[in-house]
Amino acid sequence: MANYPVDPSVLHPYLPAYTVLDYWKGTTYVSLVGFMFHRVRVKGVRVPAHTDFPEVNLRFYVRYQENNEWKRGVVFISEIVPKPAITWVANALFSERYRTLPLRHEWSTDESGLSVGYQWAYRDKRYLIEARAEAVPQPLPADSKEEFITEHFWGYSSMGADRTAEYEVSHPRWNIHPVRDYNILCQFGELYGRDFTVLDGKEPETVFLAEGSPIKVYAKKRIG
Repeated sequence: MANYPVDPSVLHPYLPAYTVLDYWKGTTYVSLVGFMFHRVRVKGVRVPAHTDFPEVNLRFYVRYQENNEWKRGVVFISEIVPKPAITWVANALFSERYRTLPLRHEWSTDESGLSVGYQWAYRDKRYLIEARAEAVPQPLPADSKEEFITEHFWGYSSMGADRTAEYEVSHPRWNIHPVRDYNILCQFGELYGRDFTVLDGKEPETVFLAEGSPIKVYAKKRIG
């Protein structure tokens, strides 16, 4: 997870109805995230050849108030996967912005630590996010930026001018592997649109590797 501070004005056009931006100590963030799905089931059913696959996404953080309580969630600018059937199902079930591009994942470990990487292509250009991290995970520090980034348990996506899709994402608290070094090659403006050229050439404020866990994604409901 590579995390970039960004001016709130960049994100306002992408806010689903009824949500507001979520801040960490006065700053809004977008995150470039690569992760692996394992043993995926859709409504309890495993789809052959579609249970294990990588994903890369660009996301930001929001809140939604319901019954005087705030739910903290994420909004995806775009989610990249390597198979068109995954794109179709995710967009149909969750009103998300999946797209299919050539994407692969690499993972290795040795006595010196973990190496994790995601490589993909768009318009004949090469993109990647790679990290070298400590092998032993550490507990997620309380009141940290890492906690803010990982502890959002709702997803929100626009269904039109005054309608929003909401779905719950359930997982235990994740440990993290401290990152020693990283390499990111991404032309944000070309991949995600002109609004995100502000990230081109910028170094992320933080990069960390989350240990991951079983995750359950619940069916969406409509707000508005």
